[in-house]
Amino acid sequence: MALCLFFLAGVWAARTQEELAGGLVRLHVIANSDSQADQAAKLEMRDQVLALLAPALEGCASREDAADAIRDRIPDLEALGDVAVSLGTERYPTRDYGTFSLPAGEYLSLRVVMGAGQGHNWWCVVFPPLCTEALAEPTEDAFQALPDGEAALITQDGAGYVIRFRLVEWWGALARWLEGVRCS
Repeated sequence: MALCLFFLAGVWAARTQEELAGGLVRLHVIANSDSQADQAAKLEMRDQVLALLAPALEGCASREDAADAIRDRIPDLEALGDVAVSLGTERYPTRDYGTFSLPAGEYLSLRVVMGAGQGHNWWCVVFPPLCTEALAEPTEDAFQALPDGEAALITQDGAGYVIRFRLVEWWGALARWLEGVRCS
């Protein structure tokens, strides 16, 4: 019975993460190194990326619209400095951003790697515009871009949802382990 409940909870958690991921574009800025100068440069790069993308993403109604707008601006992003810019799928752990939390999983991600990319990183959500550290608190309009009910899921107060999101991590780890066992 416990195994059945775990399986059902895992399926629910994975489905929730996939639904959320279908409406988001994450942002991942990776510093050249962990030196103070490179970490400060990372935050400057974050601000430049967000400033460059904000007008382009303003009219976007879906993740696909946002991805198209971002792809169109990759040359402009690359012109910001010694960076490698890509838009693709990336794995993220469960993250609590203060006003909202997101489960672990694979998300469409704008990845900006500075120089050698050996430093600490900065993660957030570029679409809808939820990057609270660089901007003011996210507005209700930003959350409206998410499919029905998902804004409420990620903005609930308390640890309940974060704990449920941890289930996504456990489920993913179990699935990767089983895949490794099957392939061995």
